[in-house]
This record gives sequence, structure tokens and C-alpha cells, in this order.
Amino acid sequence: MPPNSYEPYDLIAMGRIGVDLYPLRAGVPLARVETFGRFLGGSAANVAVAAARLGRRTALVSRTGNDPFGDYLHHQLREFGVDDRWVTGVADLPTPVTFCEIFPPDDFPLYFYRRPKAPDLELRTEELDLDAIRSARIFWTTGTGLCEEPSRSTTLAALEARGAHDAGRVTVFDLDWRPMFWSDGDPGRARPYYAQALRRATVAVGNLDECEVATGEREPYAAARALLAAGVELAVVKQGPKGVLAMHRDGTSAEVPPVPVEVLNGLGAGDAFGGALCHRLLAGRDLEHTMRYANAAGAIVASRLACSSAMPRPAEVEQVLAGGPVPAQEPPA
Repeated sequence: MPPNSYEPYDLIAMGRIGVDLYPLRAGVPLARVETFGRFLGGSAANVAVAAARLGRRTALVSRTGNDPFGDYLHHQLREFGVDDRWVTGVADLPTPVTFCEIFPPDDFPLYFYRRPKAPDLELRTEELDLDAIRSARIFWTTGTGLCEEPSRSTTLAALEARGAHDAGRVTVFDLDWRPMFWSDGDPGRARPYYAQALRRATVAVGNLDECEVATGEREPYAAARALLAAGVELAVVKQGPKGVLAMHRDGTSAEVPPVPVEVLNGLGAGDAFGGALCHRLLAGRDLEHTMRYANAAGAIVASRLACSSAMPRPAEVEQVLAGGPVPAQEPPA
């Protein structure tokens, strides 16, 4: 098959990829951890995996180092059913590694090793397959992509190529605020770039901290209205233990509570939510059902150790929606 011969993808995600190293025991400080599990990580990669687990045809646009960890990530993407044709190597930069500590239910410190620079920030506009990005049913990108050049210009160019509000296609901007990735961690410096992205997107997704960075508003309803005013059609405001608020420009809204769950590791829940959100948006389900479905997917992953390998399958999400127990993670093949 020629390189550019394909059916449109259900989802193309663009952004972070790396290796997650998680302690295999919760409640142990990193300095005392002796055994780690290795997993594919990075928010955009995890969202692509989550949607693929739910049966969607997905691809990732990112970069790794030309090293054994980069090889591992390519292998994992293929194992999860994510097309890796647009994940390319950077010769002189190492593949990022992220360590975490696990102190349930709500303390999961992250330690990012992305120096001297993460390969995913070396994405360049001239290397994008803009035809594929334009034709994808959903295109997903993140605030991290705006933190540094050339990724910043490339992210905005991809969003521009989509043509916001064109032909019913969905363009998601995940606010994804990580202050340690910005040179000074100043939200005020980031906000103008967020504003440019929001003008080009149809959906914005973020927690209260991220909404405040993007809009200056922290109260959930005020933040949702500010995101709509910034240009999107659907604002999704994640409120942690208070659930999620979704507000559409057409006047519909939904606020749904979280799914009760015993949290083991909350780090992958947001990415599971994102993949499930895309899955339900593609299915055309009503706003409340979409939010409940995404919440259920996030709850399942929060009850498991890993992120990518913990992403649920459709039957697992439906079991939780029906009031059943949160299913245990499948053992590795």
C-alpha cells in the first residue's frame, strides 16, 4: 500500500509519548522502590490506545529517540493496535522516561526525564501528513505541544489545517497544563497560545487547574462558558471528586458524578476518559451518556496500576455503566 493510501482514521492524536516506570508496590517512596513495571506512556499515546481498545482505528503523531526505549514504544503501539507510521526517531535525543510514586487515593507525584529536550517537541510542520490530519474523524492535540518550538508552530499548523467547525469533524484540544515543561512555568505566557488553539478546536477538555490557565476562570460553569466564548463548541470540565461538567454551544449541558471506585493509580484515568470521549462522540450519543461512559472508563483505569495496558474494553465499560463491579485488569498475554 502506498504511504498515503488509507481510509480516514477515527482518531489521530498528536503529542507526548514516552516510557512510564511505575513501582509495583503502592505506598513506597521512590527512593526505596526496588522493582518497577515498564509501560507505554504519554497523554496523546494513551488516548490513542484507549480509543483503539474501544474498537476505533487510531494513529499517533509523535517522536521518540533512536534507542531501545523508542523501539519498545513502537512495539507497544502496534500491540495495542495504534498505527505508528507517524512516530519518527530523533537521532540525538533520548526517549523520555517518567517515574511516579503511588500513594492512593490521590497522591501520585510524577518525575519527568525529558532533557535536554523531548523528541516529541521536535515535531515539524513540513513532516506532517496534513491530508491524513484533515480527513481524520477526530484530531486530538494537547497543551504540552505548545510549550516549545518547533512543536508549538506545528501544533497550531495542524489545528489550522483541520479547519475548525468544518464538515462536522471533531478537533479536540486537551488543555494538558504541565508547568514543568514551560521554561518559566508561567500560565500568563502560555495563555495566548492556548487562545490560538481554542479558536481552531471544536472541543476543549481540561480539569479546573487547566481551565484556569486557559481562561482565567476556575468556577466550573464560568470556565465552561469561557471556553465556549474562546471558540469551541463543546467544553468538558473535569472536577475530580465532583464529577464532570459538559456544556455545548447549542445550550445543552450535563453534569455527572464520578463512578465510585477504590483508586490504585489515578494517573491514567484522564487519558482513558479522553479515549472514551472520542469513542462516544464518534457514535453520536447524547451528552449525558457520553460523559457517563467516559467517566466509567476513567474509573476503571484509576482502579488499576498502569495506564496504557489498563485501558478498558467495551464490555468492561458497559459492565460498570450497568452498575456492576469494576472489573479486574486482564493478566498480560
